[in-house]
Amino acid sequence: MSAKEVLKFAADEKAEFVDVRFTDLIGAWHHLTFPIEELGEDSFQDGFGFDASSLRGWAAINESDMLMIPDPSRYLIDPFMDRKTLVLIADIVDPVTKESYWLDPRALARRAQNYLRFTGIADATYFGPEAEFFIFDRVSFTNDSHNFGVTLESGEGHWASGSGGTGYHIRAKEGYVPLPPLDTIHNIRSEIAATLKQAGLHVECHHHEVATSGQCEIDFRYSTLLGTADNLMIFKYTVKNVARRYGKTATFMPKPLYGDNGSGMHCHQSLWKGEKPLFAGDQYAGLSEMALHYIGGILKHAPALAAFAAPTMNSYKRLVPGFEAPVNLAYSQRNRSAAVRIPLYSQSPKAKRLEVRFPDPSCNAYLTFSAMLMAGLDGIQNKLDPGQPLDKDIYDLPPEELAEVPSLPGSLDDSLRALELDHSFLLKGEVFTEALIQRWIDYKREKEINPVRMRPHPLEFALYYDI
Repeated sequence: MSAKEVLKFAADEKAEFVDVRFTDLIGAWHHLTFPIEELGEDSFQDGFGFDASSLRGWAAINESDMLMIPDPSRYLIDPFMDRKTLVLIADIVDPVTKESYWLDPRALARRAQNYLRFTGIADATYFGPEAEFFIFDRVSFTNDSHNFGVTLESGEGHWASGSGGTGYHIRAKEGYVPLPPLDTIHNIRSEIAATLKQAGLHVECHHHEVATSGQCEIDFRYSTLLGTADNLMIFKYTVKNVARRYGKTATFMPKPLYGDNGSGMHCHQSLWKGEKPLFAGDQYAGLSEMALHYIGGILKHAPALAAFAAPTMNSYKRLVPGFEAPVNLAYSQRNRSAAVRIPLYSQSPKAKRLEVRFPDPSCNAYLTFSAMLMAGLDGIQNKLDPGQPLDKDIYDLPPEELAEVPSLPGSLDDSLRALELDHSFLLKGEVFTEALIQRWIDYKREKEINPVRMRPHPLEFALYYDI
């Protein structure tokens, strides 16, 4: 789309404001709002200035001035603002050099797409994430030095005996696709789906997920790497705000409940050249040799990829061996504990894709999708062998055979160490930089790992108070 088309759309919709949004290093959306009269054709070249020094992981105080350059290909009317507001998604540019800001995740995703085309391997890569989430009635938490704890309230939770004492509740791990009244949030999911459609996303399905207390999945149509990352930002924003309209609260935190399933974000991905799907062939599960090499790259670099794909301390409460978590670094057409699965829903070559199962929705999609693409391309370029598929039931394997199956790191700290040792594949085509990777590692250790490591946990009191 052109700047003129965006301006015409805004005029036709009688927008009063323009909301310009961008993503920080950690993966959160931020925005500045301007009267619509401030938006002109030159805005898509000159941008809007702002102070980047107060954002997580971003600029130092001596390099705080930045420009938001709106992308005319992504726009929508915000469904939650009281005054009609046009939303534009922006890239971040240094006002002095006029180059992309080195910590802008969206610019990095653009470089990944450009590098793919540069290799000549494929023209496009498509991603389809399944971002699970929870909708609770109320959540409260405190982290004072003398008072700390969390309370999660849900009318459908098994501890609540049903909202209003109805007796209807979902037992732990029994929440997969029940009908109302057990499924108390069907109407909220439908409202989310309808709102996403207004924003231009094609919703394919929605349902209750396995965990109690409002775990949900809403699947939307795949798109390009950059397009899907943008869509995921719209998706998260919509989910949270629709839940708030209903007086509830939504979270993409991977593991909010003890003793029940966590939220993952299985990532379907494929490569295409023109109209030809490149992952369909006559190898295992109908895959091509290229697809197998792509899997080889994902499995080889999975410990480092986890630093982006499972990027929180909480992520590893979900990725625990022995609990159906996708921690085993193998591939399979059916085994859901394998890190990579090949879906068998359709035999069409166009539907042939890989599903990488260890990412979760707390990740920054621009970084995570790009890192997976770079790992897969490294596998193709170096013809990496993914080994034999893991089609056996992982829980029936004898200990000596299970010991031969490598697994993901068991903590964020371990994943960051893996990233320190294995990241040269990310530097190809200057997609990632040493400086950005180091900034990511330093931020995670300083702002997340160390604070959590130093803070007492309520369970420790139960275990050790009377020691």
